[in-house]
Amino acid sequence: MRDLSIDRAARLGEYIIETGATVRAAAVVFKISKSTVHKDVTERLKKGDPILYRQVKKVLEKNKNERHIRGGLATKEKYKKK
Repeated sequence: MRDLSIDRAARLGEYIIETGATVRAAAVVFKISKSTVHKDVTERLKKGDPILYRQVKKVLEKNKNERHIRGGLATKEKYKKK
């Protein structure tokens, strides 16, 4: 079980780095919950592959800093359609 979760964490990390995906977007692609994605890329990846963890952390921080912009754009689109 442990090897599978670390392997999944590594695959998630690589996907997030390559695409710049958010935790939510990665969860949809891998068909797992946001909580699982977050736990994999923060806790399991940190123990299994610290170098990959640091790269993923940069992408997640960037996404976190931009989330208010994405939220505003989503609201703008919502009311544009009405």
